[in-house]
Amino acid sequence: MALSRLEGCGIAGISVRMPRRIQDNLLEGPVPEKDRAAYVQATGIRFRRIAEDGVSSGDLCAIAAESLLNKLDWDKSQIRVLVFISQTPDYLIPNTSSLLQNRLGLSKDCMAMDVNLGCSGYVYGLHLLMSLLNSMEPGAKGLLLVGDVSSRCTSPLDKSVYPIFSDGGSATALMRDDSGPSWFNLQTDGSGWQQIMIPDGGMRSPFNEASLMMEQEGEGVIRNRLHMRLDGIGVFHFAQKEVLPNLNKLLEFAGKKMEDAKFVIVHQANKLIIENLRKKAGVNQERWPMILHDFGNASSASIPLALVKTLGDVTEDCQLLLSGFGVGLSWGGGFISLKKGTVLDYGEC
Repeated sequence: MALSRLEGCGIAGISVRMPRRIQDNLLEGPVPEKDRAAYVQATGIRFRRIAEDGVSSGDLCAIAAESLLNKLDWDKSQIRVLVFISQTPDYLIPNTSSLLQNRLGLSKDCMAMDVNLGCSGYVYGLHLLMSLLNSMEPGAKGLLLVGDVSSRCTSPLDKSVYPIFSDGGSATALMRDDSGPSWFNLQTDGSGWQQIMIPDGGMRSPFNEASLMMEQEGEGVIRNRLHMRLDGIGVFHFAQKEVLPNLNKLLEFAGKKMEDAKFVIVHQANKLIIENLRKKAGVNQERWPMILHDFGNASSASIPLALVKTLGDVTEDCQLLLSGFGVGLSWGGGFISLKKGTVLDYGEC
């Protein structure tokens, strides 16, 4: 267990940007028309957000960041670190974080880095950015930009993957201050690497002519080797086995109980996973939100999206229990605090 306690770093605000373009799983997509109502009922996902052509994860995160920085009225010269977390970067080379540092007008004294993580990325990112800021001068500020355009790497002819994912981007502003502790429990099991993957396009299996060949791999599953594969049953069993023990160990380490959290916000994977975890944890639906119906699975942006849509405003100090899990296999929990007045911002673009 990678358990850790960090203090002296607080969240000033969270902004999320989702595409305006909506796809309705009842009206379109690779699921046969006669099966669509049952699919929506089973997964909990009716509407998904799809980025317009040419809009990248970097674009969505940059728009979220600009809005958040304006609302906070931050001096950009004080931002010392920018972390961009995505599995759909703008380019293989260079790193998207460098492009974002320049686009946002940040100082050359700002360190910037990309992290290749999926649905656990937001929790991992909070831990990483807090750790970095804790090594810097008092008042140092940082940006955590997390998002994906998963529609670009899923086949529109694959009913097992395509109707699940949405595109989205987020920005979280943190600063070194007098905030109390946050606790994290971060874990990895690389033996499950094949459960969520894209076979070609990397350096081990580079893009080639065969990468673009569309092949039928099952009923309603037509894709090429640049499209995502998802072992739904394997991911379900992984989540049921690992998520709650991770959170329970985290709460024990922090000296907290599940009921100490105002909300338990888990990665919005699908209805079956979320509801099974909630029932096992014994938490009511009001404190274990699910926003899948209107937004689908927004990959790495799903936790900040669920947080912003659930809280709306932070009218009093509150504590939150977060859980991200997915590709890698990688998973992690975080017990964090938000102060009254924390800026929460949602918009569409």
